[in-house]
Amino acid sequence: MGHLITLATCSLNQWALDFEGNTARIIQSIQEAKAAGASLRCGPELEICGYGCLDHFLEQDLYLHCWEMLERILTDKSCHGIILDIGMPILHRNNRYNCRIIALDSKILMIRPKLWLANDGNYREMRYFTPWERPQHVEEYYLPRKIQLIQGAVKVHFGDCVLSTPDTCLGFETCEELFTPKAPHIDMGLNGVEVFTNSSGSHHTLRKLDVRLSLILEATRKSGGIYLYANQQGCDGDRLYYDGSAMIIINGNIVAQGTQFSLNDVEIVTATCDIEEVRAYRFAPSRALQAVQAPTYQRIETKFSLSSDADDIDPFIAPSPKLAPRYHIPQEEIAMGPACWLWDYLRRSKAAGFLVPLSGGIDSCATAAIVFSMCRIVIEAIKAENAQVIADVRRIAGAFEDEGWLPYTPEELCKNIFHTVYMGMEKQSSVETRSRAERLAADIGAYHTDMNIDTVFNAEKNLLTQSTGFEPQFKVHGGSATENLALQNIQARTRMVTAYYFAQMLPTVRKRRGGGSLLVLGSANVDECLRGYLTKYDCSSADINPIGSISKTDLKAFIAWASDAFSLPILNEFIHAIPTAELEPIMENYVQSDEADMGMTYDELSVFGKLRKEAKLGPYGMFQRLVHEWKDKCSPRETAVKVKRFNHFYAINRHKMTTMTPAYHAEGYSPDDNRFDLRPFLYPPFFESWSFKKIDDEVDRIEKRAAK
Repeated sequence: MGHLITLATCSLNQWALDFEGNTARIIQSIQEAKAAGASLRCGPELEICGYGCLDHFLEQDLYLHCWEMLERILTDKSCHGIILDIGMPILHRNNRYNCRIIALDSKILMIRPKLWLANDGNYREMRYFTPWERPQHVEEYYLPRKIQLIQGAVKVHFGDCVLSTPDTCLGFETCEELFTPKAPHIDMGLNGVEVFTNSSGSHHTLRKLDVRLSLILEATRKSGGIYLYANQQGCDGDRLYYDGSAMIIINGNIVAQGTQFSLNDVEIVTATCDIEEVRAYRFAPSRALQAVQAPTYQRIETKFSLSSDADDIDPFIAPSPKLAPRYHIPQEEIAMGPACWLWDYLRRSKAAGFLVPLSGGIDSCATAAIVFSMCRIVIEAIKAENAQVIADVRRIAGAFEDEGWLPYTPEELCKNIFHTVYMGMEKQSSVETRSRAERLAADIGAYHTDMNIDTVFNAEKNLLTQSTGFEPQFKVHGGSATENLALQNIQARTRMVTAYYFAQMLPTVRKRRGGGSLLVLGSANVDECLRGYLTKYDCSSADINPIGSISKTDLKAFIAWASDAFSLPILNEFIHAIPTAELEPIMENYVQSDEADMGMTYDELSVFGKLRKEAKLGPYGMFQRLVHEWKDKCSPRETAVKVKRFNHFYAINRHKMTTMTPAYHAEGYSPDDNRFDLRPFLYPPFFESWSFKKIDDEVDRIEKRAAK
């Protein structure tokens, strides 16, 4: 028996409930793995139905369709001759389990349910599935009748078992299990398992890959082994982007790593490994002493070998070399993650393109730059002859051109699918913002429209005067704060209505064949959402928002990076512009400023957001932390004022998050109310709260102590 084995893992761009499409991608991945000489193929978590099915996991239809698709895979002879690790949900004894199907040559060898479920942040697996809280326990599962006919048997093994081949032993983990303190691979490795698979549905968050990668490397660094990591890649139908990065590791070293962001629907990663390296790595007597005390796993036997006979091995085949891990810097992650997510959303929604209300500020600028980045990625895929991308481009953008047309530059593609609208006001909008918007649109090739909305604003404003005789005024003209805010909100909400009107009509204006409307993109960043510094139902209300979970600090860094990376020097002008909503009249001695209005900087907002969500601190805990961290820039009383101001405005504006545009998930402190950040939206007044009283008492104590 030989000792070299070629293994395959993959990233698949699956789509929730796209049963036939998902199955076709699974079969393609198996065929490509076989073509690469692999004897084992590992796929993503819940790959047959898609990971993001949410409450559809409670429907009986879903389980039926998964079995029907598995039947299609099992009976496809092009999928024979290779061990398959396939993900799907299974109903067993009236309980729902997230499972791995281990199959070979149309036969199911075993079914391995997930032991530990992801149930925090964006994940709600405990809502749908039951964890298999019976380590090393195995029982019988009765197969559906159609599968029994293929299997030639009524039942198969179901539980926490491993697969034994003549040349090695395989164990299986699923996503969250890797992240637990006592991961299953520890006991499996001590029990003699040499090859591990991990099938994941892991989403992108800025700076997250290095954490995930360190855990995967550590899985075999202590006690050796070969580890295959598979993941979804793309928009599964929700706010998350699954960021691929399929990889193969041996003894703590990477030997194959796939892309993190890609427009490929199927990406296979293969490596040739030497099993003898694992056995040599496991030489330590201390490991052996733990191994004899480790729990025993039931081994399911198969006669299929992962390696070839020694006489059949190609003498020119050698183990895959070690590789350095590949990471993207955060600016590249922002350029690529939301861009790939936008492309998936556009092509799957069958929309005609995108529209962005381009204000001349950095947020809408960043949104436009991400769309331009998407066009750059699409053009690269066209050059690489990606058939799916070419077909999608011709269907979406080709409706403006002759049949068979293809763009050759990002600007050419942008011209057909990206629309920008500057909606100014005669006295509120500056020449600078209007000019920046127009020149940015021209540089990236977008179809740009410039207009003023004074007529609509005045018509709405005059309704109150005609009905009541009262004429509201801006603050700079002597009006009250209530009047000032109401007049600003008319403008903001008018822009939302206008954006949707143009999104519906511009394809008609441009004589697009087949009609269709544009998707309106929002441009509210995570810090504005957190603080509530936006108008409810204004142009922050859109179809989707690529920057809704990205901080202003990261967006500025992205724009600075993109000005060089995308050869767009105009982006530098946006970085140095003062953030302003331009909703109040510009006066000789007054220009509206976001940070002045909020009473805090965007950098401070990021700090508050991370303390609130990631550090899990309330107002008093925030103050205790920041009174030390900010001691060189703020007095304790100044820190207290900032902490109380943030928590007050967070609380009174929390209701806005219940209606916010679905946003690409990127930051760990996103205030997304729909799934990630579940909190009340009607709070008691924080200024009367016990936590604020505690802050005041602590400030008094600190100041009295300092005065002694």
